[in-house]
Order: sequence, then structure tokens, then C-alpha cells
Amino acid sequence: MGILNGNPKDEPLHYGEIFSIWSASMVAKGAVSCYQAYLNHAGDKDLKKVLEALIDQAKLEIKECDKLLTDNGVAPAPTMPDRPQVKIEDIPVGARFADPEIAAKIAADTSIGLVACSQAMGQCIREDVAALYAKYHLTMAALGARILKMNKEKGWLIPPPLQVNKPE
Repeated sequence: MGILNGNPKDEPLHYGEIFSIWSASMVAKGAVSCYQAYLNHAGDKDLKKVLEALIDQAKLEIKECDKLLTDNGVAPAPTMPDRPQVKIEDIPVGARFADPEIAAKIAADTSIGLVACSQAMGQCIREDVAALYAKYHLTMAALGARILKMNKEKGWLIPPPLQVNKPE
């Protein structure tokens, strides 16, 4: 039996997998910090619910990726402290992120996350690691669809130029 047959959890991670897992954990830790700050700035209740869902997902990814790293002898990046809650009224208007700005940023982040998950899946040789990224990809796709719908309903979506008159 070769080194890459049998239980995937007994197989070694290659350097690309290690870097992708470590990077995913680090990005998720940054997302938690950033989205907690956005929660302080957000006024719209639907936007707050999406931000909370994104934070919950990022915390799950941190937990799973850090466990995978430590189980394989790799030290994960440090976790940032939680941000304190602030009343939106305490943030000066000129310093406050507007809800459409926050919504555009989380839409872009979700899109980038889909690409990162796809790239990580493509480089995996361990099926369990590829399946983990597939799970994250599916969740990000669902969150992305939810964000897109919210942006359309709220009138926050700024589409690129649309082709109205089709050439014959």
C-alpha cells in the first residue's frame, strides 16, 4: 500500500494544501474582525443578519482549519480579539460606512472566497481537504446569492453597463 492510499487523514498534506489551509484561516480571522466592525456601522436589519451569518461561517472555518493545521503539526496564525460593540450613533457620520458600501464589500469578499475555494480544491490531493473546501464553496455560493438578492431588493446593486438594444 502506498503513502497516498487508504484513509486521507493519514496522508501527509503537501505544501500547497498547508499554505491554502493556513491562508484560509488567516483570511477568516480577518473577516471576523472586519465584519464585527461592519456590524457596528450597519443600520439595515437584513444587512446585519447577513453579516452575522458571515461571521458565524468565518468562525466555523477558523475552527476547522486551525484543527486541521494543528493535527498536522502546523501552527495556525494568531486570532484577533473580538471588537467591542458600538452604537451606530456614536460613530460620526463622516467616519461611518454606509450600508450600500458594506453590502458591496461583502459581495466582493464572497466572490473572491468562491474563487479561492475553487483554487484550493483544485490543488488538493487529500479528499478530506478538498471536501472541506467544497463545503465552504457551497456555503459561500448560498451567502453570495443571499447578498445579491438583498442588494437588488434594497436598490444597492450598481450593475455594469447593460446591453439594452441588441445588435441585429
